[in-house]
Amino acid sequence: MPYVNIRITREGATAEQKAALISGVTQLLQETLGKNPATTVVVIDEPGGELYYGSDVAAPVFADVMAESLRLLAVAPDGSTGFGHRRLSVIDLSDKSHQPMVDEELDLVLVFNGAIYNYRELRAELREKGYSFFSEGDSEVILKAYREWGERCPEYLHGMFAFVIWDRKAQRCFMARDRFGIKPLYYSLDERRLRFASNTQALLAGGDIDTSLDAEALHFQFTLHAVVPAPRTVISGIRKLEPGHSLTVDTDGQTDLRRYWHLEARRPAHPMSEDEWVEATHAALRRAVQRRNDVADVPVGVLLSGGLDSSLLVALLAELGMEDIRTFSVGFEDQPEEKGSEFEYSDQVVARYKPTHHKFLVPNDEVLKRLPEAVDAMAEPMFGQDAVAFYLLAEQVSKQIKVVQSGQGADEVFGGYFWYPKMQQESGEPVERFRHHYFDRDHPEYLRMVTEKYAVGDITGDYVAQRLSEAGADSFMDQVLRLDVTTLIVDDPVKRVDNMTMAWGLEARVPFLDHELVELAAQSPPEFRLREEGKYPLKRIARGILPDAVIDRPKGYFPMPALKYVRGDFLAFMRDILDSQACRERGIFNRKYIDMLLSAPEMHHTRIQGSKLWHMAVFEYWLQRHL
Repeated sequence: MPYVNIRITREGATAEQKAALISGVTQLLQETLGKNPATTVVVIDEPGGELYYGSDVAAPVFADVMAESLRLLAVAPDGSTGFGHRRLSVIDLSDKSHQPMVDEELDLVLVFNGAIYNYRELRAELREKGYSFFSEGDSEVILKAYREWGERCPEYLHGMFAFVIWDRKAQRCFMARDRFGIKPLYYSLDERRLRFASNTQALLAGGDIDTSLDAEALHFQFTLHAVVPAPRTVISGIRKLEPGHSLTVDTDGQTDLRRYWHLEARRPAHPMSEDEWVEATHAALRRAVQRRNDVADVPVGVLLSGGLDSSLLVALLAELGMEDIRTFSVGFEDQPEEKGSEFEYSDQVVARYKPTHHKFLVPNDEVLKRLPEAVDAMAEPMFGQDAVAFYLLAEQVSKQIKVVQSGQGADEVFGGYFWYPKMQQESGEPVERFRHHYFDRDHPEYLRMVTEKYAVGDITGDYVAQRLSEAGADSFMDQVLRLDVTTLIVDDPVKRVDNMTMAWGLEARVPFLDHELVELAAQSPPEFRLREEGKYPLKRIARGILPDAVIDRPKGYFPMPALKYVRGDFLAFMRDILDSQACRERGIFNRKYIDMLLSAPEMHHTRIQGSKLWHMAVFEYWLQRHL
């Protein structure tokens, strides 16, 4: 039986509006889920009244429920405000931490997505300053921190977060996003209203969004492996808050964007030996893993791919004395060119540490069948083949557990990708050294790919050149690694993992993106991190606590060979999308370019080994599913 709980945090809604709200949302659930109204419960929760709470509805349905709720309550640009939230209960499972969270004493309202790993320390500090607490979780700490430190409050938060606070007294919204953009925050702002959400689907469901394509964002999309740096998205009417930034919006529409964190990539004042760097890295990583395991009122597992990064998480948990370690692995069918799983390595880690292990093998026909669902879960178009893998893995893991640790970020922080040494060895202008080994398409090829309507200047080249020239980095490789960890990772692997896990109510925590660990690593010499084909500090830490075969194996990727070596049913699927009437009428791509890729899809891969045909097909398919 689906339940929907709607909390009204201000006076003004009439009895007629409330009745219409319950009736309208019930009808919506009936239409969307095919449920009988007699088995559907929609309730209203008002401060001071009787409280009703129910279980969650599916995320895609939630977006529609919110849009319909705001419409029926006549929330409009007249000064009215409406907050909605679908909670995944991980810290403080009681109803006291339900959201939207209203602090009547401070006159603040909060919606929050994420986890604050130092909330207990902040709670103690704020108590000493005279604040009292009505809940036991991390959400309320954000409210007190905002009242105490104002717009500087994100500086005090250690974790992953996207939150919005409505300050009733000041009549303004304050929103902030964590340093690496692990948690998303999308918004639409015009002269009438501000709307925000954790995904674009919710904003689109609300309607009245400019859904035209942003031509400059499109250039980023097809040049930087689907990375569209904030604040842009490919949809003109939807923006996203930059990582490490806060945004204040007043009721008169005035905005104040503030950067609260900047990563310095400079050597420390006092030089450190190699052994000292390894020791410091080991200690910082161990703290990061422990924080993400301990700050939860539910069990925490590990997504074990078989690579060095996720395997090291298991080893460090064992090193910390954790006995009940839960691990999860997924694999896919092999292709002649590439294996579809890394079970031969993950099995060795399981054999050594004896965790409670779950292993899933997904056949290709299941991948193709479930592709539409995975694309529906994408807040923005994603090119990484492992997006589908994470979606299918998260489905299975969510049946067992609510929170997992994942190894994303290690390659970016510690220089694990094959293109870093190539960039380092090349000479010339920084942007050209970067372009030659990373860009999916050079600018002339991009212009051949798109129609004249979407032809722009070399937007991506200009952006990368500017970012690489920013102060605070000692060398070219310092510049590259900083750009990767602060920008490229945000809209590629980190976004994929968050989208696909949260689609199933599973929270993924990424200890390699602990900001204290990243700040430490950024101070170390790039040559130290790039040694022995990259991630040298992690390999030193792992030696002796992981099998040598896992440490010394060639660099692997979350494999999904069927989306890389496109043939058979997968080729037919992509051909149907790109030959569809919708694609032709949209008029983004030149037909000659499409035909070239379709004639020999396995001949056209990007510099970082992605399928150019898949890029175009999944982008068009995302537009068809979402717009």
